[in-house]
Amino acid sequence: MDACSFRTPADDNRPSVPAPDSQILALLPHSATPYIAITLAGFAIGILGHLSGSRRAVAAGIVLIFLGALFFPLVLNLTESTPPEVENAR
Repeated sequence: MDACSFRTPADDNRPSVPAPDSQILALLPHSATPYIAITLAGFAIGILGHLSGSRRAVAAGIVLIFLGALFFPLVLNLTESTPPEVENAR
């Protein structure tokens, strides 16, 4: 192999195997409804935990809010290959 030739992953004839991460990411929903539900459940659990004095319930609520409002949508947007279409772009 000389210095001017490059080999890319497409040069081999082996079938491509999807990464295990892509199979896990396929389980994430593509609509906003589950994320909103997780976030609202987090607020409800956090409020109930605060009213009852349970630090664990408050922490669980905060974690659910973080997952539903930031983490899962961010992971979904970072792993999508094509951006969603905008219907009424100006």
